[in-house]
Amino acid sequence: MNACRALTPAVAPIAAAPQINGILKERRMTRPIELWYWPTPNGWKVSIALEEMGLPYEMKPLNIGAGEQFDPAFLALNPNGRMPAIVDPDGPDGRPLSIFESGAILQYLGVKSGRFYPQDARGKAEVDQWLFWQVGGLGPMAGQTHHFRQYAPAIIRDQRQIAYGVRRYTDETHRLYGVMDRHLADRDYLAENYSIADMAAWPWILPALQGQDLNEFPNLKAWMERVGARPGVIAGRALGEALRRNLAASGAAAEAARKVLFGQRAR
Repeated sequence: MNACRALTPAVAPIAAAPQINGILKERRMTRPIELWYWPTPNGWKVSIALEEMGLPYEMKPLNIGAGEQFDPAFLALNPNGRMPAIVDPDGPDGRPLSIFESGAILQYLGVKSGRFYPQDARGKAEVDQWLFWQVGGLGPMAGQTHHFRQYAPAIIRDQRQIAYGVRRYTDETHRLYGVMDRHLADRDYLAENYSIADMAAWPWILPALQGQDLNEFPNLKAWMERVGARPGVIAGRALGEALRRNLAASGAAAEAARKVLFGQRAR
């Protein structure tokens, strides 16, 4: 795994002052947070959060199409072999802390920075329910939509074998779009204010890849534009864009990547 290929985005050298248990703590971070990352919706959640919160970070590219996520060095950070993961060299007790799972990372960064994650129990519960809705619903269902609409046709010759999967997950993604659209009818963001819940959901609304028409969902469309116009979201979404590859393409490289991504069993 080429863990040395670290690119350092243009971020402030001093962390935003975090609020821990309601106490504002001014301090200088000794080293940036390591972001083990590839430019996908799950990766964008964390890069957007880091940009929005003004936390110094260093990108560690993890080429999932080449199988770098199964390198023992990375499995020591995430035994599930999935990105993103972070290593905070300046953890809560002053020692390095590694975290995997995007939802857990967003919660941790929200607490560390004191931004976009409420301190009060009611506000936190409101954000958490939409964050968990994304990680347990929108992300997995939209991800299956991507698989059956984008990748499965390149793997299975008889398209009749994937027709049900295409319909099932496209319809479920449509339903989830509707949930968000109704919820956003009388508010600007998923919770009371812009939060890590919005950062989690925004990268997964990809209508062109999911067989959806945003014009059917005017409130969701306005939210997409509202969130997408934020400078931190723009910067986080653009991180590592040159690394992206079309895994639905023909050719030996794309076929090899699909075998790595979609052919895994227990080891």
